[in-house]
Amino acid sequence: MTYLSNIARPEGDPKVLRSGPSSLGSSDQLAKGLAWFSLGLGLAELVAPQRFTKALGMQGQESLVRAYGAREILSGIISMSPDKQIGLWSRLAGDGLDIATLLSALREDNPKRDNVAVALTMVLGVTLLDLVGAQTTTVRHSQHRGQRRLYHDRSGFPKGLAAARGAARNFQPSRAVPRLAAAAE
Repeated sequence: MTYLSNIARPEGDPKVLRSGPSSLGSSDQLAKGLAWFSLGLGLAELVAPQRFTKALGMQGQESLVRAYGAREILSGIISMSPDKQIGLWSRLAGDGLDIATLLSALREDNPKRDNVAVALTMVLGVTLLDLVGAQTTTVRHSQHRGQRRLYHDRSGFPKGLAAARGAARNFQPSRAVPRLAAAAE
């Protein structure tokens, strides 16, 4: 998760070195689960769109399913970023597209109409989760408009300034030189 969350981190923001389970609230855990769901579904839609179109009686719409897969992957990556609420709201917008597409396949002449109804029910359920996730995450992580992030209380040193000063005082170049020479080889 650390590497994915740093992909969409704005320039100048501190990078995530590590985080533990206690740092994730329930809205963050829901966002993480929905992000992984997006990545998995998007990959499946990119790799095997014909399986989706055949199951739903929508043959010939493989390009559309691939585009939806790319959208899912992008939403999943953004949902894992520090600005996860943007990814969750984009998932919700994507759900609207999915619902509209499935409604168009819910025709009387579609032999897979029952499958479309099941898929529509599943998308509606995920839409509800996306709505809850987007709302709760937005409340938890929103900054007030115009308010800048303040880092005046942070030193940039994970163990504090005193430990950093002590490390500099205890630095022995004779120990570092062999390591540097070995790394250069």
